[in-house]
Amino acid sequence: MSPGEQRRCAVTGIGVVAPNGTGTAPFWKATREGISVLDRVTREGCGQLPLKVAGEVRDFDPGGLVEERFLVQTDRFTHFAMAAADLALEDAGLVPDDDRSPFAVGVVTAAGSGGGEFGQRELQHLWGQGSRHVGPYQSIAWFYAASTGQVSIRGGFKGPCGVVASDEAGGLDALAHAARTLARGTDAVVVGAAEAPLAPYSIVCQLGYEDLSLVPDPDRAYRPFTSRACGFVPAEGGAMLVVEEERTARERGAAVRAVVAGHGATFTGASRWAESRAGLARAIEVALAEAGCAPEEIDVVFADALGVPAADRAEALALADALGGHAARIPVTAPKTGTGRAYCGAPVLDTAAAVLSLEHQVVPPTPNVVDVCHDLDVVTGWARPAELRTALVLSRGLMGSNAALVLRRADGSPS
Repeated sequence: MSPGEQRRCAVTGIGVVAPNGTGTAPFWKATREGISVLDRVTREGCGQLPLKVAGEVRDFDPGGLVEERFLVQTDRFTHFAMAAADLALEDAGLVPDDDRSPFAVGVVTAAGSGGGEFGQRELQHLWGQGSRHVGPYQSIAWFYAASTGQVSIRGGFKGPCGVVASDEAGGLDALAHAARTLARGTDAVVVGAAEAPLAPYSIVCQLGYEDLSLVPDPDRAYRPFTSRACGFVPAEGGAMLVVEEERTARERGAAVRAVVAGHGATFTGASRWAESRAGLARAIEVALAEAGCAPEEIDVVFADALGVPAADRAEALALADALGGHAARIPVTAPKTGTGRAYCGAPVLDTAAAVLSLEHQVVPPTPNVVDVCHDLDVVTGWARPAELRTALVLSRGLMGSNAALVLRRADGSPS
């Protein structure tokens, strides 16, 4: 590669642990069919809490996916991340290689809350039984960096590693961080986010969010862009991706599934949804400029879709501001209305769905949404076939972060 030639960030592997499926195939099937898995919260100790509906990852057996020595050190959110990382590495065909330097692969994750379930259990031991009953891993298992550390240690990855703690939009910011890491010379990065915010302590913390939906009916609890929008439904799970320098990936025979072409990020303050209009529009404009992409080239938008009327209005207006008249003609989707909003994991799941949409040339629907009340072409009901070359993924955080990511369909990507 010549000194002036750009190193492009290619997605070569996808690993998913989500409420609607573990593994890319089950996840995509449910996403494409618009299946909603939102349901009553069943986690122990949560029955009397006001939050009644969430997206739970059920039938997940960490013991069958992660070695015991790692399980005892880590929280559920890290179990998700390690399992998803394994699936992504397998999908990319990036296996341990004696000829590859361990410093050629890095790890980046985003986290919004860390290991709440592990932390709650150890604090209960502290106050119920005394300090001698608190395990040594309490000091690390709850920490935001736990998933990055454990994925790195477990895989023997000694390249640049990092943790992004920039609110829910951190899922997209982590991908941008990985892309910059590749541009500086690293060959591959395992990147993504997974969350586990459904332990009692974690839910109690979330009850302070006025944007949280407390509606007890799963079909009505999360309906963004409608006249009946009443907030968002939380979820656990997430996704990990393998991204590689494109030429390096092709030289080793990997299938390039999509290219991360551009990213933009801004900050407009906690719950200042009217102000998020300008912030999100600016993030979109920066992402388009970095990608060298004109507004009319965007073929599909994966929306943030918070489900709060003021936030939904701001997002619709931000798209109009950044994309002009084209905004009203672009298919818009929010598959997360069928799984819940997994905080930092949500935009990475959207990114995975966007890559799969580009591959399969179809826009998945937005479950539980019918009466759209904004000037957007929201895909509802059934998946819509479409010619897709470029996707725009959006994310905003409750604390004020805004991010946009542009993905391009790779030449010769699998179908």
